[in-house]
Amino acid sequence: MILGKLVLMRLILRALIIIGALAILTTQAWADAEIVIAIRYLQAEGTSHSHLYLYREDGKLLWQLTNDNSGKDLGPIFASDGSMIVFMREKPNDVREFWSIEPRGTHLKKLDAAPDWYTSAKSSPYFTNVEPKESTSPSSAASPEESASPTETPPPTYKSPDGSVELVLRRDPKDEDDQINGPGHGKHYLLRDLKTGAETEFAKLPGFLGVAGLLNENQDKDQRFLFDGPLRLAFFDLHLNSTDGDTVFALDLTDPRLVRLSPNWAAPIPLRGEAAFLTFTENRYVPIPGSKETANCSYMERWDEKLNKIRYAREKSAARCYGMSMYRPGLTPSTITMRRSSN
Repeated sequence: MILGKLVLMRLILRALIIIGALAILTTQAWADAEIVIAIRYLQAEGTSHSHLYLYREDGKLLWQLTNDNSGKDLGPIFASDGSMIVFMREKPNDVREFWSIEPRGTHLKKLDAAPDWYTSAKSSPYFTNVEPKESTSPSSAASPEESASPTETPPPTYKSPDGSVELVLRRDPKDEDDQINGPGHGKHYLLRDLKTGAETEFAKLPGFLGVAGLLNENQDKDQRFLFDGPLRLAFFDLHLNSTDGDTVFALDLTDPRLVRLSPNWAAPIPLRGEAAFLTFTENRYVPIPGSKETANCSYMERWDEKLNKIRYAREKSAARCYGMSMYRPGLTPSTITMRRSSN
C-alpha cells in the first residue's frame, strides 16, 4: 500500500516537473522576443518628447530606454543579432543625430554616422489598400469592342492558400446601397467553403458592419491572406464617414466572423513564423489626460490567433508611435521593423 502511494507520488512529481519545464519554455519563448517602440505620450501641459520603450512580446514593459528631452527619439531598429538598437534623435533646426543603445539600457553612445544596415533597413511588409499606379501602356486600355461588350464582368474571387475557402466579392446591381463604400457595403460578398460548397453572405457573419476592398487585393497574390499555424485571416477596409475616415476588419476564416481592428485605421503587419500579427493602429479624437483636448493618436498592437490584442503603451494614454522594431531570436526574419516619420 505504502509502496503504491510512493510510486503515485513520484509519478505526480514527475508530471509537475514536466509541466513546469514546459511553462518555463513557453515563458522563455515570450521573453526572448522583444519590441522597442518610440512613443510620445501627449500631456495637458508642457512639451512632451518621444522616447524609446522596450517591451516583451507578451506586453510587459521591461524598461524605458531613453529619457533625453533635447529632441525626439525616432526610428529605433534592432541589429539582426539583437545586440544593439540604433535610433535617430531629431533636434531643433533640423539637426539629426544617430545613437545606439543595448537592449538592457546600457552603453548609450552617440554615433558619427548611422550604420549601413540601419540606413538600408525598410519597413516590413504589411497589408494595405494602396493601389499600384495604372499602366499607361496602350495595351492596357480597353478596346471600343470591349467597352461596348454587354457581357457582365464576373465578380473578383480569391482562393485561400490552402484551397479550403474562396472569397467572392459579388455585388447586386439592383442594390444602390451596395455601390457605396460605407456601412452596409459588401453584404452580398460570399464566403464559399470549397470542400462542402456551402456559401455564407458576409451580411450574416458575426461582426458585420460593412466591408469594401480586400487589403492587398491589387498587390502580390500570395499575400492577400495571412495563414500561419492556426491563424487564417483576410483583411478588408471600409470607409465610415468624413469624420472617422476608414477602418479595417479581420475576417477570421477558422470561426467565420469579422473583427474590427480599430475605431479608425489599422495596418496589419505579419509576424512570419508566429500565429500572430502586429497592427500600426490609428485612433482619432483620443482624450488627453488632464485636459478637455483630444488628439489623433497611433499605437502598436499585437493580435494572437484568437484575435485577442495587446497594446504596447500605457493604459488610457494619448500617445503617438514614431517607429518600432521587434527582435525574434530563432525566427526568420529575426527583426520586424516599421519606420515612421516625426510628422
